[in-house]
Amino acid sequence: MKLASGGTRRVALVTGAAGGIGGAVADRFIAGGWRVAGIDIAALPTSDDRLALEVDIRNVAAIRTAVDVAAQWGGRLDAVINAAGVWTEGPSTTTTEDEWDRVLGVNLKGLYFVTAAAIPHLALTEGCVVNLSSDAGVQGNAGAAVYCASKGGVSILTKALALELAPQGIRVNAVCPGDVDTPMLRGQAEVFGGDQPSAYLNRLLAGYPQGPRARFITPAEIAELVWFLAQPAAAPITGANIAADFGLSAGIV
Repeated sequence: MKLASGGTRRVALVTGAAGGIGGAVADRFIAGGWRVAGIDIAALPTSDDRLALEVDIRNVAAIRTAVDVAAQWGGRLDAVINAAGVWTEGPSTTTTEDEWDRVLGVNLKGLYFVTAAAIPHLALTEGCVVNLSSDAGVQGNAGAAVYCASKGGVSILTKALALELAPQGIRVNAVCPGDVDTPMLRGQAEVFGGDQPSAYLNRLLAGYPQGPRARFITPAEIAELVWFLAQPAAAPITGANIAADFGLSAGIV
């Protein structure tokens, strides 16, 4: 494996690092001995192991600068975890152009350009990319066409990039979670659940095959899967969209 000059500890770049999943991923990689450069539109903590980059990933020029800063800070770049994401739902007849641009801009455009900017650095370490897609990236969800469009794009983009980058030793995979117990999910319930956010969450749980045993996935569970995909033991895995959804996308119950 060729190594970038500079640091010897492995370095991960995590987008959405102030969020529930992104934060859990950053913590897991630091616990595993890596250094983490976090990108988010919100403020992030900093330490010897953490670099905070306050960036709107819809801004391509800012993305390219941030990725280069992260690689320079760490002396190398071994993994990119694209965890930034936003949700929307509602009838397609009422979708605004701004709403479409916001969701596709964060979930798909930002992910693509972060990855593109990181390719030269990942080629030096034969690194990997892990994208956060969704069950909505592999199956349709009624009333969430915009979100499905963004995550469906992530899922097929993952496969295309895996083929493109394999000759450089770079692996690309996606994790496709169901509903994850994060502040984003709770905010989703507040915004779209009307005056009954608890009922909204209960309706989501009713779609899982576990019946009364159903629960939401934890951010730590997703972080553990992302961590595994970045390890040497996962070397044969590339171009995969890996469901982590309690069977939600497996078929009709």
